[in-house]
Amino acid sequence: MNKMRIAILGLAIGSAAFAGILAKGVIGKKPDKEVVEVNKVPMVEILVASKDLAMGERLVDSTIGWRDWPTNAVSEAMITKDEAPDALEKYKTARARLPIFTGEPIVDRKLVEPGQSGFMSSILPKGMRAISVAISERSAAGGFILPNDRVDVILTRKTDDGGTGAKVVKSETVLSNVRVLAINQTYRQETNEDKVTVTEGKTATLELDPLQTEVITMVESAGELSLALRSIAEGGDGGIQDEGPKLSDAFLGKKRPRGGDRLIVRYGIEKVMSNR
Repeated sequence: MNKMRIAILGLAIGSAAFAGILAKGVIGKKPDKEVVEVNKVPMVEILVASKDLAMGERLVDSTIGWRDWPTNAVSEAMITKDEAPDALEKYKTARARLPIFTGEPIVDRKLVEPGQSGFMSSILPKGMRAISVAISERSAAGGFILPNDRVDVILTRKTDDGGTGAKVVKSETVLSNVRVLAINQTYRQETNEDKVTVTEGKTATLELDPLQTEVITMVESAGELSLALRSIAEGGDGGIQDEGPKLSDAFLGKKRPRGGDRLIVRYGIEKVMSNR
């Protein structure tokens, strides 16, 4: 092997070694840390709904809570923890004037409190009436009926057996699909005060139309009323609950008599028979 070839081979080996050293330095070098600047948005805690609230439902600890909210997105109507730290306690007796959905900020205009005028009327749909009827724990599904539940109203009374003259107990449904506005609660205004207190009672406040309120008032004096709880599966999306309360066929004849009509009272129940 001549000297020229040896020199070329040596140069090639040296170049390879130098390239390896350079490659090792580049590969082994740790990259500079990337600095990412995060701009923190100022936040403030506001009062929001922790679950869907139906119209007339009470605000309790399990239905409302505090949640962080961007400060620049807070409106004057929202309730902040800085301005109202006792809001959870303050709104315990309040009810939803309109439906409120999960995560929606709580605002005063969607609430109504017992001390405000029109407390019950604010949760009544147009054309409907609120009427209270006497109940007992036994006649109200053992306490499992709550506001906004749907019930059937059943009348139980004693009637005379036409053949023997003995007393016969009879039950029949007067109204079906009735919404309960309040149960076992009485709203009482304190003497010489504007404050309205909520006390436990033995009444159920029902949502009915004007004719149905007349019927329920009439039949209440004829016997004992019981409430039968309806399944929640029967409501929603055009279901039977959306149709509102319905008067049973046996009581549809309850109307004002006019000329030529006959008013028949049977077992304390009025019914108008038309001759036209």
